Amino acid sequence: MVKGSTRAIALVGVSLLVGSVATAAQAQETPPATTAQSANQGDNAETDIVVTALRRSVALQDVPAAITAFTADTIETAGIERPSDFINLTSNVNLVETQNAGNAFIVIRGITQARNSEPSVAVVVDGVQQVNPAQFNQELFDIEQIEVLKGPQGAIYGRNAIGGAIVIRTKQPTDHFEGRLRAGIDNGFGYWLRGGISGPLSDTVKFRLAGSWYDTDGFIRNAYLNEDADPVEDFALRGTLLWTPGSNFTADLRGSISRLRTQALYFNIVSDVNDTHLPVRVNNAGQNDRDINNVSLRLNYETGAGALSSVTSYDTLKEVLTGDAFDFLPISESFFNSIFGFDLNQSQYLDVKAISQEVRFTSPEANRFRYIVGAYVIGTDRFISTGNMIDTGAGVFPVYRTPSTNPINPQFSFLSDKQDNFAWALFANLSYDLTEQFKVDLGLRYDRDRRRNTTLTPPQFMNAPGLPDGTTGEVRKVVFDDWQPKVTLTWEPTDTLTFYGGYSRGFRSGGFNQTGVGSVAVANGIVGVADIFQAETADTFEVGARTQLLDRRLTFSANAYTTESKNSYFFVFLAANSTQNLGNVPRTRINGFELEATARPAPGFDLNVGFGYTDSNIKAFPDPAMIGHQAPLISRYTFNAGAQYRTDLSDTVGLTARVDYRRIGKTWWDVQNSTVRDPVDLVDVRLSVEVGALTLTGFATNLFNETYNAEFSPGGFVFKARPRRYGAEVSFKF
Repeated sequence: MVKGSTRAIALVGVSLLVGSVATAAQAQETPPATTAQSANQGDNAETDIVVTALRRSVALQDVPAAITAFTADTIETAGIERPSDFINLTSNVNLVETQNAGNAFIVIRGITQARNSEPSVAVVVDGVQQVNPAQFNQELFDIEQIEVLKGPQGAIYGRNAIGGAIVIRTKQPTDHFEGRLRAGIDNGFGYWLRGGISGPLSDTVKFRLAGSWYDTDGFIRNAYLNEDADPVEDFALRGTLLWTPGSNFTADLRGSISRLRTQALYFNIVSDVNDTHLPVRVNNAGQNDRDINNVSLRLNYETGAGALSSVTSYDTLKEVLTGDAFDFLPISESFFNSIFGFDLNQSQYLDVKAISQEVRFTSPEANRFRYIVGAYVIGTDRFISTGNMIDTGAGVFPVYRTPSTNPINPQFSFLSDKQDNFAWALFANLSYDLTEQFKVDLGLRYDRDRRRNTTLTPPQFMNAPGLPDGTTGEVRKVVFDDWQPKVTLTWEPTDTLTFYGGYSRGFRSGGFNQTGVGSVAVANGIVGVADIFQAETADTFEVGARTQLLDRRLTFSANAYTTESKNSYFFVFLAANSTQNLGNVPRTRINGFELEATARPAPGFDLNVGFGYTDSNIKAFPDPAMIGHQAPLISRYTFNAGAQYRTDLSDTVGLTARVDYRRIGKTWWDVQNSTVRDPVDLVDVRLSVEVGALTLTGFATNLFNETYNAEFSPGGFVFKARPRRYGAEVSFKF
């Protein structure tokens, strides 16, 4: 599964990181004191959490939006190591992990994501917006803060902020040498090493280097191959150089790489999403190799009138996955073998390159009238191929840009397309303090997305029974564009009470299904699927309130919203030509609310609770029988509750205990509402002992080993969720 070169790169990178840490430890005589915020807002009696999701630094209490923030302290005490960890702590947000590493769908307030679709949220890491949804599901390490902003944020972040925004800030370069190392083991059997080192290189240049290596045999057993189906080797490295030649100019250069080697496509086929009794029994372990690279440059120049900033980013992503095909059983038991005398396996290859540029001007924050104006452009080249091969029992081999000529794994079907996309946007956000208590925010953004698709499927794989109709070399062009306004009124009668309400629109582009699938869908009686899927818009009205009581030891927030979604996505697998496709639901009404509270009833003891409710209703669809159904992938509610206790056992020894509970309500998976997953209950626990600069931690996720399917896809495909994981970690600060 794992290439030797990847292991070598990982070992070299970790060795460099450890060597840097050792050098810095020798250079530093005394470790610096550290100050951490609480995992809950109870510590706000001393300091407010400051968030930047609205493109300005604002105290959390004053933000006129539904937002959940995780500080560095929360990230550590809650054990947040990957996106699912913080999403599981956020009301009305779910993450569906399925098929392969690049397919992890964020569902936020009923705005969903599906295979090959644009994301439902804008994901921004250190000021740079991710350009491909396959980038999102990565290991999180050396993170300073995570902010989840719910509700359409198109006026601020553009075409993919239709459901909200996730803003991640990594730890910044520091003025003094410091660092941290973490090492741990889990029941995978897995082990990991993570760390970061930071400090000055000169009076004007600071650096930070962070890395992560994780290796596990896996947790989900493949009964046929007598090995785990989900082994992982994951290596990531990130470096930052910060140059401040003067008080009014900064240049921030960042680069990162990620190398993931795992497996994919270990489905079961059932009719009921609650059916979990079948073991994984694919005869091809397959592979899922994903390589991600990013380099970005942020420039900021302060003038007397405001700040001029520039963000330039270049991203590449390559992912290949291979494995069994329908019906994911050994050859002798498979459906195709019983009919045709042979079985199939499959391969998919994705290659994406993108370069983006944003320029904006931000007025001073102290002004009564504040504004941000700017422009954004992005160019994307994307290639994708999918295909089935005849499974001769000799294994499955990856297929990249051209059909396989491998005689022991001959090509059965093959589809490929190339996309050349260019998008640009202009935006302005205005804020005006009408009085000391009343404020109005106005935002407007225009996005235009030109997409061009070239069919590269060879002629021998088209225009035959069961195959799509089309012409090799055919070029299809389409433009998606929309205005995204946002209006918010805020009333703060006191420093600890905020009311807000307003309207916002979100927009995300449509795109191309692979050439000719529309005719195949019609021939198989499937409606709503065409060669082009349309852009989606979401218009939301929302009201909310946030308050702090009892000297900020108690916080409470509430909001309610109604959203009209037009052309939301749903996923269809066409078995006739083995293609993954997106269709549109013409109109859906989504209503919901969220309630969240934190409390500190006693020193060192923190409680948090959150409840999110979503009701969706399909209002228009080509098949009238679907009207009134719940929209796909949406859970009726989420409930979160957590408790954390910190105490000093002595002058040098501290203890932290934490437990988190999450309940995910009933979940619908397709427009037919053919099956509904029962509620899922998950419990995570952590216990840490801190002795000076050393911390020992024991943990368990999914403590009671809840067995459930993470996804149900049309056709009966189910993907198992990860069972109980437990282990221990030791970390050292210097």
